[in-house]
Amino acid sequence: MTFNEYKATGKINNKHMLTLMDYSTEEIWEILKCAIELKKKQYAREPHPYLKDKTLAMIFAKSSTRTRISFEQGFKQLGGSPLFLSTNDIQLGRGEPIRDTVRVLERMNIDGIMIRTYKQSDLEELAKWGHIPIINGLTDEYHPCQVLADLLTVYEKFGKLEGLKLTFFGEGFNMANSLMLGCAKVGMDVCICAPEDLQPDPAVVEAAKKSAVGGAKVTVTSDVDEAVKGADVVYTDVFFSMGQAKDPAKEAAMMPMQVNSVMMKKANPDAIFLHCLPAHRGEEVTDEVMEGKQSWIFQEAENRLHAQKAVMYLLMKE
Repeated sequence: MTFNEYKATGKINNKHMLTLMDYSTEEIWEILKCAIELKKKQYAREPHPYLKDKTLAMIFAKSSTRTRISFEQGFKQLGGSPLFLSTNDIQLGRGEPIRDTVRVLERMNIDGIMIRTYKQSDLEELAKWGHIPIINGLTDEYHPCQVLADLLTVYEKFGKLEGLKLTFFGEGFNMANSLMLGCAKVGMDVCICAPEDLQPDPAVVEAAKKSAVGGAKVTVTSDVDEAVKGADVVYTDVFFSMGQAKDPAKEAAMMPMQVNSVMMKKANPDAIFLHCLPAHRGEEVTDEVMEGKQSWIFQEAENRLHAQKAVMYLLMKE
């Protein structure tokens, strides 16, 4: 079965969105089909208050333009009330145990929690002690909602997912991990290109390979030309993530992987460029590529809204 052949059921078996490691191919398809329908409704100005009278707590240990606006705006469009909580403003940031925080929130009629933080273990602790859906807005290990938006964007461009190739240039951390899992589970080849000492966790690579469907290949390399050859999607992320100091040695190792016009010409002729943003223009990607015809970065950014609405709806509906 392919994504186009799949018939949506309107439900998924997962209670949380912690990592795509936990999701089956069909559940990822379900989210994407739902996102497509919700996007159609928004463009048609058709109200869809499916989460009326529900409240989403949004906990931010890391700030973000796209994560805050997409979750807040999306939850409002679904008829609910989003509640922004910075760790500077709540006791969680002053040492209150996670197990206490989640049990207090759910007793105050919070129906779900989105958290953007550092440690994946914090999400797992929330899920362990709470009885409400927990959604990963980003951790150092995984960024599942971003990848769902990426897959939606790829589908909008190519009309399919199976058999395409996505190549990611950058450090093997949260985006690389989630792209490997997400792409492999929908039948896309995925290649992670990173310096040898900055490549992803072998355990995640192996998990992605085991979960691959339709003969999808998962590869890790430091060879730029090998990685970009045959790519339908060229993807990168910042070389230095939030809070990281610039390291001249790391920058020197990463710069050969900068996405520029020369690299894009080595990909397939109709390849698109994606970036989860914010971008450091002139570092991991040139301004020419960002503003070029192959750039789909702003469609991709918009699709965070639609993909996350689908996640919230499927996890939090009655």
